[in-house]
Amino acid sequence: MKLQDFHVESADWARPNECEALRDIRLEVFVAEHGVPEALEWDELDTVSLHLLARDGRGEAIGCARLTPQGKIGRVAVRQPWRNQGVGAALVRELVARARTQGQTQVALDAQVAAIAFYEREGFVTHGATFEDAGIMHQAMRLDLARAETTSSLTAAADTLPTGSRGDLAASRLRLLSEASHRLSIYQPRLTEDVYASTQELAEFRRIATSGRGAQIRILLHDAAAALRDSHRLIALAQRLPSVMLVRTPVEDLDLAYASSYLLTDRGGYLFQPDAQRAAGRAAAADRASQAPLLQHFNEVWERSARASALHPLDL
Repeated sequence: MKLQDFHVESADWARPNECEALRDIRLEVFVAEHGVPEALEWDELDTVSLHLLARDGRGEAIGCARLTPQGKIGRVAVRQPWRNQGVGAALVRELVARARTQGQTQVALDAQVAAIAFYEREGFVTHGATFEDAGIMHQAMRLDLARAETTSSLTAAADTLPTGSRGDLAASRLRLLSEASHRLSIYQPRLTEDVYASTQELAEFRRIATSGRGAQIRILLHDAAAALRDSHRLIALAQRLPSVMLVRTPVEDLDLAYASSYLLTDRGGYLFQPDAQRAAGRAAAADRASQAPLLQHFNEVWERSARASALHPLDL
């Protein structure tokens, strides 16, 4: 399975297949789910707007959005199974990028009140009073593109973590662990003595595991028995905290052939190594859109993996 579980592409309202995909998503989300009258869903802007489609790895349409010639974002919709996976953020960010290349100085949108926080995370600010549209309360929002570009550059520089050497990887791992609150997801084909074994790292694992209700550390290992035989310190800790530190082993050949590793935190941080044995990769302290496909991959592999019973031989 590819880590990039979805992609965003342009769509043309004049092309029947693409128009049908756009219409199907909007009918499903706005008309069927939100109760918007179908007569209000379509307007003259559809034929002149820039449209985007998000598609999954099989090419199925999972989300859509549009940008009008006046620089207004709208009709942002994501199908239910793909929500909270970064699809909506990817669509909005791509439209903002397109608006910038068109020379727009500002983009606007009318957000459903329930989605205000989502757009605020993308840099939009509210203005004016709330209003009703198609029976749903909305809030006008806008984004100053010149200011957003400066802020985005500063934020990206601040959030990006080094991954160019083993020392960089160790420092980035420790920072991510120290900034996590209650939950971690770790995919590590093989546990070696230089990964998750330092005193500082183990102290952060203990802190997270004992942080209270909701604490959970999920670990996927290809060979948990080998880590046990090697007396890896993380495995020893997991054996002492089995209700919070959960270890599973992939069983399908496709998963066992997976050579990458990654660490995901509940703060949106991630560290990804395309080859777990090489000191190279990418990492950020907080980037949920980039983390989302990794988390999707982890959850899918986790569901089809087996409990690492080798760590608990007497567990009946």
